[in-house]
Amino acid sequence: MARPDFICMLTRNDRTVPDALDHLPSVLAAGVRHIGFKDVGLPFEALAGLNRAIRNADAKSYLEVVSFDRDSEVASVRAAIELGVDYLLGGTHVDDVLPLLKDTAIRYYPFPGRVTGHPSVLEGSIEEITASARSLAARDGVHGLDLLAYRAACDVPALIAAVCSAVEKPVIVAGSIDRAERIAAVRKGRAAGFTVGTAALDGAFPAAVPGLTQQLREIASLAAKAG
Repeated sequence: MARPDFICMLTRNDRTVPDALDHLPSVLAAGVRHIGFKDVGLPFEALAGLNRAIRNADAKSYLEVVSFDRDSEVASVRAAIELGVDYLLGGTHVDDVLPLLKDTAIRYYPFPGRVTGHPSVLEGSIEEITASARSLAARDGVHGLDLLAYRAACDVPALIAAVCSAVEKPVIVAGSIDRAERIAAVRKGRAAGFTVGTAALDGAFPAAVPGLTQQLREIASLAAKAG
């Protein structure tokens, strides 16, 4: 069973933390090379500096969109293009986003299902979310999916497994992964990756030494041995 990529999100409660750049050395010290942030929480200039620092460290950068009206999402996508991120996660207005990304190298992973609110909630049954995932994954220009599995009111391990088995493109599980059992479910369901933000910054995982670096090492260790 393949080890899923661990993406450290420099975010808390679906917002980029004000001191995100200050946390970057601790993230890199843990060996993490997939690093993300949200499109809210910091001004554009600060996000640009953060993205440059991530890329200069030979890490991959991820911008996750949490804006749900069309105009805000389009503005976020334009910002992602200007920033030059490697991956664009989230968002729901796929028909509007795909033309904007057509001539870029950005990898696009939209949300399947009905996503509402902030922090985001995933609505619908396993069958409905899986059908949405299948439809999105069939689109040219969609490189994968960003599944808010632990924001859904259903059997989450079953949801992860259903979506991952229904599509041939990679699935990243995002949101509220704050314990070993949830990382195990991500790997057992054959997701390609998962994100952790708030839980790592708040020290939710048991670690022998306090601090973000040790938190991230513990999460990576759990990902390696889960399932």
